[in-house]
Amino acid sequence: MEATGLGRSSIYKFIAQGTFPKPVPLGERAVGWVDQEIEEWISSRIAERGLLK
Repeated sequence: MEATGLGRSSIYKFIAQGTFPKPVPLGERAVGWVDQEIEEWISSRIAERGLLK
């Protein structure tokens, strides 16, 4: 949430749509994400706008 500026429900909506990296289970009720996958997702969103080559 901190890296993307998205809320929890938006993140899980994008996961359900298959457009956001899947979380990594960390414990019984905890998940996390791989930093590089999140950075790549952000870069791809920027590229969609034509701002990154």
